[in-house]
Amino acid sequence: MVKAIRVHELGGPEVLKWEDVEVGEPKEGEIRVRNKAVGLNFIDVYFRKGVYKASTMPFTPGMEAVGEVVAVGPGLTGRKVGDLVAYAGNPMGSYAEEQILPASKVVPVPPSIDPVTAASVILKGMTAQVLLRRCFKVEPGHTVLVQAAAGGVGSLLCQWAKALGATVIGTVSTQEKAAQAREDGCHHTIIYKEEDFVSRVNEITSGNGVDVVYDSVGKDTFQGSLACLKSSGTPDPVPLSALAPKSLFLTRPTLMLYTGTRDELLACAGEVFSNVVSGVLRVRINHTYPLSEAAKAHADLENRKTSGSVVLIP
Repeated sequence: MVKAIRVHELGGPEVLKWEDVEVGEPKEGEIRVRNKAVGLNFIDVYFRKGVYKASTMPFTPGMEAVGEVVAVGPGLTGRKVGDLVAYAGNPMGSYAEEQILPASKVVPVPPSIDPVTAASVILKGMTAQVLLRRCFKVEPGHTVLVQAAAGGVGSLLCQWAKALGATVIGTVSTQEKAAQAREDGCHHTIIYKEEDFVSRVNEITSGNGVDVVYDSVGKDTFQGSLACLKSSGTPDPVPLSALAPKSLFLTRPTLMLYTGTRDELLACAGEVFSNVVSGVLRVRINHTYPLSEAAKAHADLENRKTSGSVVLIP
């Protein structure tokens, strides 16, 4: 038996229970991993609340972890006991001391990256890679707008976009977060509580607008984000006719669809880790909690008491 966080009913942080679970042995194509660090992401809150539906009840939340391989399934090659591996996405269940994973879903962690750093960056970093390199390929000379620039993904987007040669505009809520965003590569910061970001973007770009907006906020910023583009909670439905005057492309990408094949996963994670090793990406690990205190971590995340990446330690 090992310990894991279990959710028996949907609700607030208090539904996260620290319990004994049976893990079992890996079957063909599987490995058993002893987790060393578990990344906390807002998607975990969505599953806990029922915004996203878990396939079973009760369930163990968590979409990101780094750990050591402690057993391999029969006939498996390419993975061995002692390997340090990371995974992000499905299957859910990383809030556990140990877990069974498909060997095809894990990637090797470079020896120069420690487990806490790897766990804090793998999901957010691959999200940034997909947004910057595949959804809209950022190139030198582009101007990008990053909403919530001081958030976990926002911080990485700013750093990476600057390294790609883009001019980066970031929106934040406080002076403190504005300072962080500037450290992370923002050429211009906008405190959206103090000034209208649409007017400010228009001023910064001399009326030209930006090439792409990365908007992780939603309803409160969506219409403004559209207004900031060149070519010209959950957002309300948008009629296609609203996009036509500017010939806009709108996408709500899902990371797992961009890392569906083994080659795609390795390429995506590999680019993230290489940028961490080279210093292009600096990971802000501002908070760590014992995994047994996941409820407190969730409460702090929802109450905006955290910044940067949050990591749970089994």
